[in-house]
Amino acid sequence: AYASSKAAVLAMTVSTSKDLAPYNIRVNAISPALIGPGTMWTRQNELHAQSQSPYFATDPNIVATNKINSVPMKRLGTIQEVLKSVAFLLSDDASYTTGINLVIDGGMSSGLKA
Repeated sequence: AYASSKAAVLAMTVSTSKDLAPYNIRVNAISPALIGPGTMWTRQNELHAQSQSPYFATDPNIVATNKINSVPMKRLGTIQEVLKSVAFLLSDDASYTTGINLVIDGGMSSGLKA
């Protein structure tokens, strides 16, 4: 369900940005990943540890460590870093930016994108 919902949001972002661009209205999306610490980070690790998935350890602390180690920057992102990214998209510095998805993930999804 998550992947299809996210795809829908991204498709709507592109479509709506094209419709509203002539009116100087910008439409962008953000995709933050591994932001913490906090209640949501802790709970997600607990649920992953309980999931019996072969992809996660059974100890939430090990799950958390493994996730952080998968990030090229080797740390969690902060809420402040997400807010600064959103502030940029809302600012005049991004006045020619529309229809994009700003990924805030410490380099996890890095690579060339067409």
